[in-house]
Amino acid sequence: MNRRFTFYCLLLVVVLLARCTKDQSGLLAEPDEERSGGETTVLATSATAFGFQAPNLSAADGLTFFTGNSLFNQNWVTAPASTTARDGLGPLFNARSCSGCHFRDGRGRPPNVTGETSHGLLLRLSQGNTLAGDIIPDVYYGSQLQDQSILGVPTEGSFSITYEAIVGAFTDGREYELLQPRYEISDLTQGPMSATHISPRVANHMVGMGLLEAIDEATLLSLADPDDRDHDGISGEVNYVYDVETGKYRAGRFGWKANQPSVRQQVASAFAGDLGITSELFPVQNCPPSIDCDDLPDGGRPEISRETLEKVVLYSSTLAVPGRRDWEEQPVLRGRDLFGELGCQTCHRSQLTTGAHPSIPELSGQTIRPYTDLLLHDMGDGLADGFSEFRADGREWRTPPLWGIGLFAIVNGHTRYLHDGRARDLSEAILWHGGEAEQSRAAFTALTETQRADLLAFLNSL
Repeated sequence: MNRRFTFYCLLLVVVLLARCTKDQSGLLAEPDEERSGGETTVLATSATAFGFQAPNLSAADGLTFFTGNSLFNQNWVTAPASTTARDGLGPLFNARSCSGCHFRDGRGRPPNVTGETSHGLLLRLSQGNTLAGDIIPDVYYGSQLQDQSILGVPTEGSFSITYEAIVGAFTDGREYELLQPRYEISDLTQGPMSATHISPRVANHMVGMGLLEAIDEATLLSLADPDDRDHDGISGEVNYVYDVETGKYRAGRFGWKANQPSVRQQVASAFAGDLGITSELFPVQNCPPSIDCDDLPDGGRPEISRETLEKVVLYSSTLAVPGRRDWEEQPVLRGRDLFGELGCQTCHRSQLTTGAHPSIPELSGQTIRPYTDLLLHDMGDGLADGFSEFRADGREWRTPPLWGIGLFAIVNGHTRYLHDGRARDLSEAILWHGGEAEQSRAAFTALTETQRADLLAFLNSL
């Protein structure tokens, strides 16, 4: 009897202490809330925060990661060259290295001045779509305007951006200003442009890509609601895209329109389109009518070997996810709850579990907090580009992962958000939301100044 009485007394003390602790501290963080990438998380806050390997990676893959890091960051050169593993650049390209667009494995931005190159923003081109949904490239300029070239080859052209100010106000009367970009393409060298749709795209930050690839397709389908059967106004859809290796259509996961099904295809596509480097996945050079690529030296056929490509793929797949900062602070926790109350988590899913990764077991079975559903959503007229890719129409975009967004200023020295970098901070990015996110945007404008600060504190903690 005494033992039982003692046990219940101790239990009562524990409960009272827990209540007192909660009363004193207010809101509480969830267990492991700071571990955005599960076991792949690193607690890093420096300018190199996006560049660490997943800490649970095997020793053998760690060596491959090191080599992939070198291949990702060093410039490729014109063939022929003594550095045969890195030659074959061009003849047309947008950057000389992967890091030219993904500086420090981070995010691209619009050019600061007209004529600046390798800033991480490019223009996709399309005349429309095939019956299968793939884009029909421009007759002369292909699917992407390339503003750099090797010696003796003219660039395709250049572009400039002007901005129109759009002024609005929050419910409390505080004014804000958004920037609507206008693009002008000039100095075309191959003839008139036939593309009827032009879509600017900034390079995304690289962390956690392998984890996103490991999410089961069944999980994505369980999150999708293309017909809005629950009548919540949100109708996310999986974008099924062409897999060049299998010849089949698979769930898209990467790119602003979820137009790539795997890290491998995303990397190989970037080598081909951004650097002019052919691979076994994309063996054909982008050559305008005025250029005979057969008369130009190349870096081999293909220019990047399977072995070298796989090193960059592993590197891109296993970059660690930075952990949260200040996740236990009360303003951040209040902002977290507001994020849910505004309906943001309906698309920016806070927690997912990875399935089995096909080649990197360390990425399997991880509880992650990427704040994405990887689905397509209608974002309204304000962000529409009229550019369709497979199931994604001109108003739809993939929900971008939010992990790491609070570190852009430290890593990349800028805070430009959205697909074209038009938003200069996170508040502007929210204010551009429309379509399925219109109610959440409206609710954001109705918050008090303190509530807005709390929400932004939460976002900057990610």
